[in-house]
Amino acid sequence: MTTSTETLEFQAEARQLLQLVIHSIYSNKDIFLRELISNASDALDKLRLESLTAPDRAVDTSDLHITLEVDKDARTLTVRDNGIGMTRDDVVELIGTIAKSGTAGLLAKLKETQDAEAAQSLIGQFGVGFYSAFIAADKVTLRTRRAGTDQGTLWESDGEGTYTIQEAHDLPIGTSVTLHLKSADTEDGLADYLAAWKIRQIVKQYSDFIRWPIRMAAERADSTDSAGGAEGGTGGADEPVLETLNSMKALWARPRSEVTEAEYSEFYQQISHDWQAPAETVHMRAEGTFEYEALLFIPSQAPFDLFSRDTKRGVQLYVKRVFIMDDCEALMPNYLRFVKGVVDAHDLSLNVSREILQHDRQINAVRRRLVKKVLGAIKAMQATRGEAYTKLWEQFGRVLKEGLLEDRDNADLLLELVSADSTHDPERTTTLREYVARMKDGQDTIYYLTGETRSVVENSPHMEAVTAKGYEVLVLTDPVDEVWVEQVPGFDGHPFQSIAKGQVDLDRSDEDDEQAKADKDQREQDYAALLPWLEARLSEHVKQVRLSTRLTTSAACLVGDAHDLTPTLEKMYRAMGQELPSVKRILELNPSHPLIAALRQAHQDHPDEQALTDTAELVYGSALLAEGGDLPDPARFTRLLTERLARTL
Repeated sequence: MTTSTETLEFQAEARQLLQLVIHSIYSNKDIFLRELISNASDALDKLRLESLTAPDRAVDTSDLHITLEVDKDARTLTVRDNGIGMTRDDVVELIGTIAKSGTAGLLAKLKETQDAEAAQSLIGQFGVGFYSAFIAADKVTLRTRRAGTDQGTLWESDGEGTYTIQEAHDLPIGTSVTLHLKSADTEDGLADYLAAWKIRQIVKQYSDFIRWPIRMAAERADSTDSAGGAEGGTGGADEPVLETLNSMKALWARPRSEVTEAEYSEFYQQISHDWQAPAETVHMRAEGTFEYEALLFIPSQAPFDLFSRDTKRGVQLYVKRVFIMDDCEALMPNYLRFVKGVVDAHDLSLNVSREILQHDRQINAVRRRLVKKVLGAIKAMQATRGEAYTKLWEQFGRVLKEGLLEDRDNADLLLELVSADSTHDPERTTTLREYVARMKDGQDTIYYLTGETRSVVENSPHMEAVTAKGYEVLVLTDPVDEVWVEQVPGFDGHPFQSIAKGQVDLDRSDEDDEQAKADKDQREQDYAALLPWLEARLSEHVKQVRLSTRLTTSAACLVGDAHDLTPTLEKMYRAMGQELPSVKRILELNPSHPLIAALRQAHQDHPDEQALTDTAELVYGSALLAEGGDLPDPARFTRLLTERLARTL
């Protein structure tokens, strides 16, 4: 039984805004069902809260639920709840929000702004999620009755110029929203919303973890293969039964003490599609002005596409257990792209469609705390689980070191996590903290050498004098190592120094040794004529030739100035298509090596100029090969070498 109908007309601006909601804001039609289920869940929450805060009101909360009803003949889909319901004034206030004053001002601001994200933020100030129903429907009928009242309300609109509202009698407590689906002739794919499989799919994707059961009436034949279990009695062959579509198992909302490792592992495998158990689980709850729960997982093995340009990153985002987006980049930095999991916020700044996260202080605060928790969990693994941490670093260390470039706020913690090969023990890696603890008396810097492989680095001529004097050297072979050691000032007050760059002063005692000073002066005098001659002959390749203090057995090596690009980094930039000027390096000679001594003597005796030039090229080429470099002219180098060998036989 109903009473007289009141027809109200939308303002012109309201009609424009409604069309914007229907046609422009939502990128995925399926979201309308998520919005209606979310509204129904909120109504159930409110009724549950009222039963606790106002126990004198007689409300039945014994079986709070949401029901989805399909009528294929009438082409209707109904979302029904037995929640708090609404009065007539509530309907006008909440459902009629779109027609409230201020709409014209909103549209004016939308037209003024040129920033799409800012425009979406303005829209987000209006609660218009209910109107997403018009994405799929050409008419929406709402019936509702507020708990504690006897009078119901019926609201109806076609989403165009008007809506109607009237009293309705004999309605149950709660709200039902009936969508009269658009004709299949006008909207492709809308018939799917009458199919049980499609409804199950949407509920599973967006509303699986809502705390209240979502039930659907289906024929017995259709319900036997459902994801949920059948409820209710056993009727005749054609009698519909109720099936629960959602699992309601939100692990992150339960205390950690109530969740087993098997449940954590099963959930991780479900969201990550990884058959292995996670290496570490981070379960946290934040309370206060901004509340959220997070359940994050650190995998035990890196995914195959970890370094792919198209790799998706970020965790799943929920708001009040309603799925919002799959890869929320705003909540996890790029260097933690391997972390999987869920963040469920109680309230979050989204745009009207809940599809785009607004950039605000809340988001940044959540991100900072999540990063701290993940890095803290990795640090705890480092302290207590040696082999497990070693494996974790093998899988993700290269990515974590990207954070030294991206995340200056956590640089100190990331440096504590760094694990690297070193000359101290070839069988195991070392942390920077362990390196510093082993530093020699008087050593101020942390020595390192980068290269493509450990073998290349360990056999580099640059290592000779450093290791001979007992200094430990970090062996860095990841491409990112070429960059972060240049950007990070140091660790625990000790700067990083490449033994392949600048002058490496290994024996400071020589500064006070008169004999050592005299020997050095004599060597410089002996080679005073050869060094500039070599610079002139090799000017195409090197910018300076000087005597070395870092060589003991090799004849020569190539070094860079303190701020030069390393050869490996230069290759990386060129591979990315960046044009770089040629970087000439410094050729250092070992004055104690027989070849260099013979070259000096030959130059002093004025022999064949061409033979000396050929020898100079061989010395340069050998130094280049020793560090794993590429010869500028391999054919010429080979010919010079074979000719010289032939003359010695």
